[in-house]
Amino acid sequence: MDELKNRALILNSRPNGYPDDSNFKLIEIDIPDINPGEFIVKVLWLSVDPYMRGRMSDKKSYAPSVEIGDIMVGGAVGKIISSRNSEFEVGDLVEGRFGWQEYAISNGSNARKLTIQEADISKALGVLGMPGLTAYFGLFSLGKPIPNDTVVISAASGAVGAVVGQLAKLAGCKVVGIVGSDTKASYIKDELNFDHAINYKKEDVCNRLLDLCPYGIDIYFDNVGGEILEAVLENLAFRARIVVCGQIAQYNLANDEVAYGITNFRNILTNQATVEGFIVSRFAPDFPQALSYLESLFIEGKLKTKEDITYKLENTPEALLRVLTGKNFGKQIVKIA
Repeated sequence: MDELKNRALILNSRPNGYPDDSNFKLIEIDIPDINPGEFIVKVLWLSVDPYMRGRMSDKKSYAPSVEIGDIMVGGAVGKIISSRNSEFEVGDLVEGRFGWQEYAISNGSNARKLTIQEADISKALGVLGMPGLTAYFGLFSLGKPIPNDTVVISAASGAVGAVVGQLAKLAGCKVVGIVGSDTKASYIKDELNFDHAINYKKEDVCNRLLDLCPYGIDIYFDNVGGEILEAVLENLAFRARIVVCGQIAQYNLANDEVAYGITNFRNILTNQATVEGFIVSRFAPDFPQALSYLESLFIEGKLKTKEDITYKLENTPEALLRVLTGKNFGKQIVKIA
């Protein structure tokens, strides 16, 4: 397609600590003619998520690192503008791992058609996408909540944590969210119906958990690790379940920094608790069923979401830094077109 040019953000260098603009480079490239079975997507929205920091590192992880000079990975939603694939038509709205770019070519293996109305397609990157699925499977498959369980969630106003809390409330649990501002605390209580909120920047998390959870914590959905995890371990219930979803407190350590060391891991033993980490892709065969459930809750108004929107592709690195520093409020996305 000679008349179209694609702009993309590539990884320019690996960060030491928090990433900055120098780690990325904006390039312009031609869009090649597509082969049979392929289609071109015009990207409308990009997803920005904490895991992306790990992809910028060359350390061993659960997925390959982005190589220097490659387009940054990430989920996106868009509209098909040209197709040679019989299963995807021009005008279809799709979600997939299209990366940080304005146009993407796909053969359909990394894309799903969206059935929600176009005004809501950004939700396919949040509550009706990977974060929503992460919340659903982490809570129900690993946490295994039962009515009256006490559930504590860190990063509770974020894309995953907010959904975990709402699902836990619908399951009949008592829910306590840990956040980083009074505004976020008010949001999860007043808008999302959490029972309690703790602002870790102002309050002693350990003491507040002892006050709010007198019978201990049955499920801890961990998005941050570090000192907050240590505070939770001081107040576990018997046979507590700790679901390890993220460790954002460690993602941005400089190369010579040492991660915060947990000193009370003995409490896992004495409370016969379980700790399990997970990557949501392991539940891929069950995604359709989970998405159907989440979409029904969303349509019924039982599952709310908040989006933090950045504009223009070139500002995506700034959006990532907002996520990594906790400055975002809700699901961080970038409006491309």
